[in-house]
Amino acid sequence: MPARKAVQLLIKARWIIPILPAERVYQDCAIAVSGGRIVAILPWEEADKQFTPEQSVNLDQHVVMPGLVNCHGHAAMSLLRGFADDYPLDTWLNQHIWPAEKAHVDGDFVRDGTELAIAEMIRSGTTCFADMYFFPEQVAKVARRAHMRSQITFPVLDFPTNWGEGPDEYIAKGLELHDEYRADDLIRIGFGPHAPYTVSDEHLQRIAVLAEEMQAPIQIHLHETAQEVEDSIAKYGMRPIERIHQLGLLTPQTQCVHMTQIDSTDLALLTQSGAHVIHCPESNLKLASGFCPVGQLIDNNTNVALGTDGAASNNDLNMLGELETAGLLAKAVAGNPAQPSAHEILAMATINGAKAMGLEGEIGSLEVGKAADIIALETKHIGCRPIYDIASTLAYNNRSLSVSHSWVAGRALMLSSHLQTLNERDIADKANAWSKKINRE
Repeated sequence: MPARKAVQLLIKARWIIPILPAERVYQDCAIAVSGGRIVAILPWEEADKQFTPEQSVNLDQHVVMPGLVNCHGHAAMSLLRGFADDYPLDTWLNQHIWPAEKAHVDGDFVRDGTELAIAEMIRSGTTCFADMYFFPEQVAKVARRAHMRSQITFPVLDFPTNWGEGPDEYIAKGLELHDEYRADDLIRIGFGPHAPYTVSDEHLQRIAVLAEEMQAPIQIHLHETAQEVEDSIAKYGMRPIERIHQLGLLTPQTQCVHMTQIDSTDLALLTQSGAHVIHCPESNLKLASGFCPVGQLIDNNTNVALGTDGAASNNDLNMLGELETAGLLAKAVAGNPAQPSAHEILAMATINGAKAMGLEGEIGSLEVGKAADIIALETKHIGCRPIYDIASTLAYNNRSLSVSHSWVAGRALMLSSHLQTLNERDIADKANAWSKKINRE
């Protein structure tokens, strides 16, 4: 008998949903991890014969799957969770959120808010998140310290904020941050023009050129509301997506966030450009912004990924809840209970998010050679019994499941529901202190 091979980690699970191959479920199998990467997926008995692990984790009441990919958010806004609820978007932004940000947002606010957000995301199964917010250098530091995979897009707007005086300064700072993390294996820096209505043609064009030269991602709020589209037609004589297309900003590296207002010309531009749609159903529902036509996008071969948006408008960062809402809403909007399927819903929260970020070769599915970004969910809760189809349970009944383990590149972020890279009590104390400060003022 050949000698057993030493590996870093062996995860034995009742079920494994790899996402790719599509619609596949493995039962009573193990994942072997070495050097932070998946080296094998095989039955328990074969794993015991082939490998000697440094650490073995037995999860015989669990389902294991790729870590969830949260493709859009504003992490530090977790400190504004519940601060201004039940307002339309324009009122919410102009009368509540932007004044609060002007008064309170600085490096410390972003550091503490990002820690709070990452802790919540780890607890709910996210292993990779996209962020667009001020002081992105603080977001990057916290993400690196927590060993969390991330895409951090630095904001660009035409007006001054607490982070800078205007577009030229934002871009200069962002390029410096990009250079600092150029070789980082977990953090990718990109461009975050806030929206077509807050960034001029001149600066959108400059971002398009720089992003192409650097092969960097672009994330932009787009077609979030009907009013945005109407205002663009009145001012520019065209819809926002047509405008950014003409400016060179709509490419396979562009992530279009929200897209609740889509007509046939928009669909054609998305298909032609290869741009991605980031669907944030719960934030859109809460702000009454509209419905993203996920079924139409899927039919047109447009990649649809999911994001939570910020906790100030959601009010949580739980991607499990988001994927369930996305699936149910898509069926209602399309009038088709078969689309999307449970496996397609899970794909939107994993491999589709990886594709949107240009990371599909690294994460988003459990395949040999990919990074070991893995989560485990416990299934012993009475509310999820019986289990006929574990993918359906995850898509439609995941409130009865709890995330118990999380790894990024083979390093544990959570074991048996205990965070490993963050101090939860300290984070909660800081959040409470910020709440008291903001309430006083």
